[in-house]
Amino acid sequence: MKLLLNLFFALNIIVSAQVFSDSDKEICSTKFQLILDKNLSTLPINDLVTEIGKTFINTEYIAHTLETEGDEKLVVNLSGLDCTTFLETALTFARTVKKGKYDLESYLDELKYIRYRNGNLDGYASRLHYFSDWIYNNVEKEIVKDITKEIGGKKISFDVWYMSKNFEAYRMLKANPKYIPIIQEQEKAIRSRTYYYIPKSEVNLFEDKIQNGDLIAITTNLKGLDISHVGIAVKMQNGRIHFMHAPLEGAKVQISPEPIQQYLEKIKKHTGIIVLRPLEP
Repeated sequence: MKLLLNLFFALNIIVSAQVFSDSDKEICSTKFQLILDKNLSTLPINDLVTEIGKTFINTEYIAHTLETEGDEKLVVNLSGLDCTTFLETALTFARTVKKGKYDLESYLDELKYIRYRNGNLDGYASRLHYFSDWIYNNVEKEIVKDITKEIGGKKISFDVWYMSKNFEAYRMLKANPKYIPIIQEQEKAIRSRTYYYIPKSEVNLFEDKIQNGDLIAITTNLKGLDISHVGIAVKMQNGRIHFMHAPLEGAKVQISPEPIQQYLEKIKKHTGIIVLRPLEP
């Protein structure tokens, strides 16, 4: 099987170093081999997402890895992750192998489909920058199901404007003001939608309805923003749900030592959670 993987890499893959380093190619190959060796692809996709996520525990947190010079590129960095790229990475590996694919080209195709609006990489504004927009578009693409309402969530709306009003903080927006009106239209669309969330004080009431491998988006009280953090639900041996995530700069991918509600209560800006269930491809 290792020979088969090498053949895939040799015949099918030409990747710019600006997008994917040699080190990351090796990590990708190792992950696919691990999934094959342990026969993990037979797991339900929720459990597969969790098991793949666990293989990244202790990976360094690195911020802004997607913000590159020049035109928008499909950036992959498997040796350094932020919270969103960690979630996307675990989900992308899971969906790729569920489709019976074990090559980097297929991984990149799947990542692009998840990360960009309607799966199309068409400049900086095509990336799903706001995670509430990521949720909406990936529900439409049937990659995830937002189960928050059905398990008892309450209505919430997001008054987002942060990116367009703070464009100087974003390298690409500062260099290319032409994207600002597009971002403003995306923000307007988000503001028009109704979402559902579970307030952090009530998470314990619904914890038994959260499954291992569900994707967790944490809502925030920060002005102009929607989601401040994301990660993966992990059901521990005691049955409690903990939170696997890439926490912050200077730290590494980890599973919270406490159940998810206690984790949320420690951080004032966290107001609750949205629960997404990965769908089988």
